[in-house]
Amino acid sequence: MRILSVNCGTVARFRAADEYSAIAKRAVEGPVKVGWLGLEGDRQADLSVHGGPEKAIQHYPHDHYAHWREVLGGHPLLDGEGAFGENISTEGLREEEVCIGDCFRMGSALVEVAQGRQPCWKLDHRFDGAKVMAGVVATRRSGWYYRVLEEGEVAAGDALELVERPYPAWSVARVFGLLIAGDHKKDRAGLEALGEVTPLAEAWAKRRAKLLG
Repeated sequence: MRILSVNCGTVARFRAADEYSAIAKRAVEGPVKVGWLGLEGDRQADLSVHGGPEKAIQHYPHDHYAHWREVLGGHPLLDGEGAFGENISTEGLREEEVCIGDCFRMGSALVEVAQGRQPCWKLDHRFDGAKVMAGVVATRRSGWYYRVLEEGEVAAGDALELVERPYPAWSVARVFGLLIAGDHKKDRAGLEALGEVTPLAEAWAKRRAKLLG
């Protein structure tokens, strides 16, 4: 597995005059330092819901772009990189094939899958009012976040190599379905069993507890 692009963004005005976002990511050439809080040069506007050690790096499969081109009618953002605010883009690795707790060697860094990405209204606004957020939930095309276990560097063309998979039954797609897409309503046993997955991000662990009641 090779990394197609490494994308970073800066904070800029977004929608209203008092609203800001760094969702507009652009491909970076050459090696980028990977720190505990993410990629050097990448920023987040609202640190209450974005960034932090359990959302250090966002990965979105480029495989999904074809689906979104069909749905959105060839939006120009889909001709470049970082359309969904992702830091890492690959082909051949999707939510059904990645599990919570998976450890990957990303360039020289070591990262661990902590949670899927819960979409927000900013995706809709970025795509000119299209209902992308609802589409992400309905199709489970969420992407995922990494926490950084070992700092290092990463660049486009570097390998993304699976090092360890301690929870093979808990794909990102399955967990996203339980916690975000409503699958817990028909699979309470799965929601209860998810408590065994200790690498699950704290925010999603709290969401699980809330859904259990």
